[in-house]
Amino acid sequence: MSDDNTISVSSDSSKATLPGQERYVAPLDETPLQDVDSIDESAPATSLWADAWRSLRRNPLFIVSAVLILFTIVVALFPGLFTKVDPNYCNLDNSLNAPQRGHPFGFDMQGCDVFARTVYGTRTSLSVGILTTLLVMILGTFIGAFAGFFGGWLDAVLSRVTDIFMAIPLLLGAIVVLQMFRTSGSIWKIVLVLTLFGWTSTARIARGSVMESKNLEFNTASTALGSTPLRNLLRHIMPNAMASIIVISTTSLGTYIVSEATLSFLGIGLPTTTVSWGGDIANAQSILRTNPSVLFYPSVALAITVLAFIMLGDAVKDALDPKSRTA
Repeated sequence: MSDDNTISVSSDSSKATLPGQERYVAPLDETPLQDVDSIDESAPATSLWADAWRSLRRNPLFIVSAVLILFTIVVALFPGLFTKVDPNYCNLDNSLNAPQRGHPFGFDMQGCDVFARTVYGTRTSLSVGILTTLLVMILGTFIGAFAGFFGGWLDAVLSRVTDIFMAIPLLLGAIVVLQMFRTSGSIWKIVLVLTLFGWTSTARIARGSVMESKNLEFNTASTALGSTPLRNLLRHIMPNAMASIIVISTTSLGTYIVSEATLSFLGIGLPTTTVSWGGDIANAQSILRTNPSVLFYPSVALAITVLAFIMLGDAVKDALDPKSRTA
C-alpha cells in the first residue's frame, strides 16, 4: 500500500506492485515545471552579443570606463578644443612658473606649457595603444586560428614559434630591437616592435577558442552540407571564438600604452621632439623634489587612461563570459 504522494507503476496492470518498486513523484511546487511553463516561447532568441550588450548597459564599471575612454578619444582627436597653446612653443622666461590664466598646469623647466603638452600627448599615447592592439589582434588571431583549426604539423610549428616569442619579455625585447632603430622618429617603430613581441597571448587564446569551437555540432553540420574548411573557419568558428579575443585585446591596450611610455621614459622610444606622456615624465624626473606638479599631470593622465581600459576589459569579460553572468 502506498500513501497519497506515491504512484504505483507496473509493467502489467494485472499484477500487484512489489515492495520497493514504487515511484515517488514530487509535488508540483517543488519541481521546475512551473518555471519552464512560465517561459515565453514567443519571444525572439537573442545572441551572445545582444546578451552581452544588455549586461554592459547595466554595469556601472562599463559606464564609467566608457565615459573616460570617450573623453580621452575626444581629447586625442580634437586637442584644439581644450587648448590653443602650441605644445612645442617653449620660453625659458617661463621656466617652472606657477599656473596662471590660460596655463592651468604651469610650465616645465624648458618653459613649455604643461597643460598643452598633456593634452597633445594623449594623441601619441592613444595612437600607439590602438594601432598596436589592432595589429596584435590581427596577427595573433591569424596564427592561433590556423594552428588550432588545421592542427597537425602546422599546429606544431606555429605553437613552437609562439613559445619562442613568449619566452622573450615584451619590454626587454623592445629595448633590444629599438637600439637598432634609434634614428627613426615615427611612432610606427614603436607599434611594430610592440606587435612583434605582443601577439603571443592573443595567439594562444585564439588557438584554444578555435579548438573548442571546431568540435561543436554546427561545424560538423556545415561540413556535411558541403562547406569547405576555410569557409567553416571564417564564417562559423571565428565568430564564436571572437569573444575571448576581444576581451584580451581590450585589456592589453592599456599595457601597450604603458609600454610606450616606459620606452619613451628610457629614452629609446619616441624622439624628444614628439610630445608624449612618457617623454614628459622622463624630462620631469630631475625636478621631482622641487616641482612635482610637472611630473604629476602627465602621470595622472597616463594612469587614468590605462585604468579606464583595464576597467573596460573587466566589464567586457564579465559580459561575454556566460558563467560569470550566471553567477
